[in-house]
Amino acid sequence: MTMTMDNDAPVTVLGLGAMGTALAGAFLNAGRRVTVWNRTASRAEPLVARGAALAATAADATAASPLVVVCLLNDDTVREVLGGAAGSLAGRTVVNLTNGTPRQARETAAWTAGHGAGYVDGGIMAIPPMIGTPGSLVFYSGSPEGFHAHERTLGALGRAMYLGEDAGRAALYDIALLSAMYGMFGGFFHALALTGSEKVPASEFTPLVTPWLTAMMTSLPRMAEAIDSGDHSASASNLAMQATGYVNLLDASAEQGVSTELVEPMRALLDRGVAAGLGAGDVSALVDLLYSAPAGATGAKEGE
Repeated sequence: MTMTMDNDAPVTVLGLGAMGTALAGAFLNAGRRVTVWNRTASRAEPLVARGAALAATAADATAASPLVVVCLLNDDTVREVLGGAAGSLAGRTVVNLTNGTPRQARETAAWTAGHGAGYVDGGIMAIPPMIGTPGSLVFYSGSPEGFHAHERTLGALGRAMYLGEDAGRAALYDIALLSAMYGMFGGFFHALALTGSEKVPASEFTPLVTPWLTAMMTSLPRMAEAIDSGDHSASASNLAMQATGYVNLLDASAEQGVSTELVEPMRALLDRGVAAGLGAGDVSALVDLLYSAPAGATGAKEGE
């Protein structure tokens, strides 16, 4: 397999949803020659008006460029579209920016390699309007030759962070960061439901939430060190104390007529931690209770 090392090479974008369109637009803004394909061809019209070439088929689009960026609905769609373009993949680098799982990334990497192409998986930590701005971060993992051959071109999308040769690593980081985000959203929504039960406007309470969460985030690096070292010595408030206090959060919610569906899982985990004899330590010890398989069986931890 041969791959171009031309950082100014043409680029193809497969998929023109909101994100795919933003990706293609960023490549055009950077002066790249861009070929696009989408099942609904009319979505390409604004990009064509800006200079993009519209391919009739995914295979034609793939054949047009040494770098093929894929941004479709899900993994099934990726495999379907790439399957239809399999004859055009040899010698190209496929960069898949479709949201997916580490397993899916590794399987697609193996499939792509079987068709003579390099494979790089990616995780976009941005919304479409952010693409091409300094606030956009994109994780990449997989073929080091493929990534470095097109690193400058991919830089048009935002800050590029390469995480190594394991194709599943970018998806792992992506999903992990999203889990932290949704956990924050869940707590925020529950807080607003609580205050809203007393007719407190969300816009009145939210200015108190932001500095509170910002202050709490300063403890994350300390917790990370504890998790890496295994030393969960208690800080100011040990796990048992927090488990006891957490009951008030649930009782108050029930009294206010607010569902506890977003906060019940944390109570169960706190109680399990106390039952496991971790009560005298820090809440960071709860992470070890989240693995559903023996350490290393699922590749959950680095180096195992």
